[in-house]
Amino acid sequence: MIATCGKLAAVVAIVASLTGRTFAQSPSKPPNVLILLADDMGYSDLGCYGSEIRTPNLDALAKDGLRFTQFYNTARCWPTRGALLTGYYAQQIRRDTLPGLPSGNAAGTRPKWAPLLPVLLKSKDYRAYHSGKWHIDSKPIATGFDRSYHLEDAGRFFSPKIHFEDDRPLPPVERGTGYYSTTEIATRMIGYLKEHAEKHADKPFFAYTAFLSPHFPLHALQADIDKYADAYVKGWDAARQARHDRQKELGFEMQPLPAIEREIGAPYKFPDAIARFGPGEVPLPKPWDELTAEQKRFQATKMAIHAAMVDRMDQEIGRIVDQLKRMKSLEDTLIIFLSDNGASAEMMIRDDGHDPSAPPGSADTHLCLGPGWSAVANTPFRRHKTWVHEGGISTSMIAHWPAGIPASQKGTLRHTPGHVVDVVPTVLELAGVERPATIAGVEVPPFSGVSLRTAFETDAKVARDSIWWLHEGNKALRQGDFKIVMAKDEPWQLYDLSKDRGETTDLSKSMPEKLTEMKSAWERQTESIRALAAKDLTPEDLRRAEEAAARKAVSKKAAAKKKAR
Repeated sequence: MIATCGKLAAVVAIVASLTGRTFAQSPSKPPNVLILLADDMGYSDLGCYGSEIRTPNLDALAKDGLRFTQFYNTARCWPTRGALLTGYYAQQIRRDTLPGLPSGNAAGTRPKWAPLLPVLLKSKDYRAYHSGKWHIDSKPIATGFDRSYHLEDAGRFFSPKIHFEDDRPLPPVERGTGYYSTTEIATRMIGYLKEHAEKHADKPFFAYTAFLSPHFPLHALQADIDKYADAYVKGWDAARQARHDRQKELGFEMQPLPAIEREIGAPYKFPDAIARFGPGEVPLPKPWDELTAEQKRFQATKMAIHAAMVDRMDQEIGRIVDQLKRMKSLEDTLIIFLSDNGASAEMMIRDDGHDPSAPPGSADTHLCLGPGWSAVANTPFRRHKTWVHEGGISTSMIAHWPAGIPASQKGTLRHTPGHVVDVVPTVLELAGVERPATIAGVEVPPFSGVSLRTAFETDAKVARDSIWWLHEGNKALRQGDFKIVMAKDEPWQLYDLSKDRGETTDLSKSMPEKLTEMKSAWERQTESIRALAAKDLTPEDLRRAEEAAARKAVSKKAAAKKKAR
């Protein structure tokens, strides 16, 4: 309790430090903001992005709003969430790993100058609500939210053991109660919105809804699974081509569809888990006609469950939108939908394990999508979650705001590149809030992101120098239409994304000067990011981080040696 009170006091101090600052010209009425975040959902998993999955509610938001075709995340869960709610690259705020610094999912604590968005919005009297996954340092109420349902147990969709309301623990959910996390996350947010309408109708709100779906384990309601029982029997090659064809029909600028990378499997190897899944599982996306009948049935069922999870998420989003309509708030609410990373090729068993005799998709199973169907979900791109090729970092992004998007632009596409670091600068501009010069006496650096406000009005490129990536040794930089990318311990590659977003034609040999120029730019930006992340650290902090990194390297080397025996 003492620690929580201390964090709350820090939030109050930060808000107080903003008082009296000069703000940008405010709109006559600051908009409400609703962020809807999917987990491990691929670029093409929505109907309005080419999918066969039924997503009528998100499709309706797209029809009356905008779809961004070149929007990016960080390739992983926690870095995206940190960047999304601060406006900085995750490494700048120590929420993804930089060697030699106390950083990353477990060790990284944000600097004082990087509060979450709700704190910055307090100066305009916003109320802030959170429901769903968190995966950021500290807790929601301690970091500026007024109400929160925090679901920490991401591996049990039907019976979570660890969850909180307003940072206080709730009892574990027993099986058989009818609980399903996607529905509960929406129900809690609807409750907070109802409370807002009853008690705080004169104030704007910021609502952050972070679903677990369709992250593994593949857990879904049987009625939703049944809708897709026969949808995927033709396999991943046919499904991927069909999505690509629909994307072209929808007006997306499509180059030829690159071939599935047959040799690329899960980013982490758990051969024992694959064996436990049974004879229907395959570690690599072989041509569909090379699979056995049993493998085809098993794989088609997995994708049906994935589709059911996306379908149910869309249904629950529809309920949230209906609540906004009942509040007469839909017109004045900016809704942003996106995913934290591309679809996942990971294959592992955690939490309550996997019973191969249990009904697929039930609480006793722990199925994973796998590389074949992940390639479908990420159509038309290469690679998967954790990689920083286009498949790992590209997300659908829908922006819906009746009061702020011109009627002539509704239903159109936006081709300007964007990134999750752009969300905070965009929201602050719309709310009439300037980035503070200092917080609690500490200088606040410029955001890494840029405001996308002009993109709501016209399909023009938003000015920016570059977009930068680093995750688990995977690196990339985009400048204009050129992108350099490398998988860990592999050579850099160079692509012209205006002609080749599938990243099939490596230009590094034919344009060596461009490659060298962009590699140097990546290195300079990395050093700048490192300097900012280390700015408030003590020599003792750095010493402990170096020691921890050395211990981790020794442990990793020992594990690899043991595995090789």
